[in-house]
Amino acid sequence: MRALLFGLVITMKSKFTYVGIRVTNLEKSIDFYTKLLGMKVVGRGKVEQTKGETVALASEEGGFILELNYYEKNSPYNTEYVVGEGLDHLAFKVDDLDKALKEAQSAGHRTILEMKADGGRWAYIEDPDGIWIEVFG
Repeated sequence: MRALLFGLVITMKSKFTYVGIRVTNLEKSIDFYTKLLGMKVVGRGKVEQTKGETVALASEEGGFILELNYYEKNSPYNTEYVVGEGLDHLAFKVDDLDKALKEAQSAGHRTILEMKADGGRWAYIEDPDGIWIEVFG
């Protein structure tokens, strides 16, 4: 299957798996999504490279994930928060991360940040408007 992504044709299949939003108070956000909307916490972890913490929420088992991203005060990603601009990133699963990053690079989309934790590896590129796109294998 071929798909068009950022003006380039990729030959690998990708799957849109979750959305990450930035939050200013992690515990209040967890309470909102779990107590009011009935979502369940399905994952939680710290990311040392960004001085942040993530919480994955789902409304049904195996369903689409909402990832809450909180950045500590001393994180370079803790920027002024403007309501409506809290989208942190969109995430796509790819068959081959190295190949995806090479294709993005050849199309002019450099890797902004590459990370490894708990046996996983992922990277971020930017879409034409500067939205961070996470790709992972």
